[in-house]
Amino acid sequence: MRFVIIGAGRVGLRTARVLRDEGHDVTLVERDERKIKRAREQDFDVVEGDGSREDVLEEAGIAEADAVGALTGDLNTNFAACMIADHNGARTIMRIDEDYREDIYRKYADAVDEIVYPERLGAIGAKNALLGGDIHAIADIAQNLQLVELTATEESPMRGYSLSEVELPADATVIAFGKAEGSLMIPDPDESLELGDRVVVLADFDVLADVRRLIVGDASRAAPAGGV
Repeated sequence: MRFVIIGAGRVGLRTARVLRDEGHDVTLVERDERKIKRAREQDFDVVEGDGSREDVLEEAGIAEADAVGALTGDLNTNFAACMIADHNGARTIMRIDEDYREDIYRKYADAVDEIVYPERLGAIGAKNALLGGDIHAIADIAQNLQLVELTATEESPMRGYSLSEVELPADATVIAFGKAEGSLMIPDPDESLELGDRVVVLADFDVLADVRRLIVGDASRAAPAGGV
């Protein structure tokens, strides 16, 4: 696939490396000379210029791109690039660095295919490292929702119970289940929860501590209120 990435900073360049390592064709758009030099030293094709300008994006091959990632630190540049990309039939991914007011967020969310928050994703990684192996934050779905993977321990009060017998709080739903040595799959209500089994749950932040106590069982290390 062909991708155009706007911004060769920390987020853009790392994204470009991942895509290239997977065999995709990537062109970067950047106007900072230092960042351009760094990207070219890593053998990337870089178009020098303002990523919010249509002529610059046309030079980068936006008309042939499958998707455009507007990943600069400038929201206006990112939004303009996505609008041009959308006009050219490309999938649009826009970076936002802050949690804007709900009405502004919705304005942008409705106009592009996907919004990404690099700082939020970084925070998820930090939480995973701090929490250890029995609970793994996968994604923040919204301000009040998180997708988490939990591993049953010997202290789990639900060990030996079937999934249909595991009564989670009303604001939590099991969406995937995997045996200790198996892959995650659609949960089977008759499957029993045993040591090392993994449960993926979509839950409101307010009930994550209760979910953890049920699946993991270590109440002394329950997540604080407001997040895992």
